[in-house]
Amino acid sequence: MRIFNSWLGICKWLPVLDCSWSICAASSSRLLMLMILEQDPASADAESLMSELSAALARITGDGGRASFDPDDVRGPKACFLVAWDKAGQAVGCGALRPLDTDIAEVKRMYARPGTSGVGAAILAHLETAAADYGYRAIRLETRLINARAVAFYERHGYRRIANYGKYAGRPEAVCFEKRL
Repeated sequence: MRIFNSWLGICKWLPVLDCSWSICAASSSRLLMLMILEQDPASADAESLMSELSAALARITGDGGRASFDPDDVRGPKACFLVAWDKAGQAVGCGALRPLDTDIAEVKRMYARPGTSGVGAAILAHLETAAADYGYRAIRLETRLINARAVAFYERHGYRRIANYGKYAGRPEAVCFEKRL
């Protein structure tokens, strides 16, 4: 396990024995503390968060996205499913990493509960570090073009648009991104 510390975008991983705490600056006046741990996607918190994500995506895009996620893809080697909890023990976000090929991972099921700040960035940073630790050289992901908030989030975090890949090729409603590690 590792501990993730982030203060105004400066990140460092430190080894710890039994948990992973993320300390993030959501703004200069507010500090956000999260515990981010690998979980099985069938856990109660993971299922609850993914249900909320699917409902939100259905409202934005007309499709909840569940068909694009296979829990077994994140249970194998070089893959993970993460859940973030706040100081009160409330699950506040999730994200997954799965292999696309030997050098490229894909981010799936990224979600931060409404009203949270910094949760998505903390989960994404955790996934990026895990991907680098697994030996990936790049991370890819897909979101819907109509989901302007997600598009802006990934662009803000250094992801660049690429040609739509895999099952997203030829689908104008999809937009794909990549970040080199």
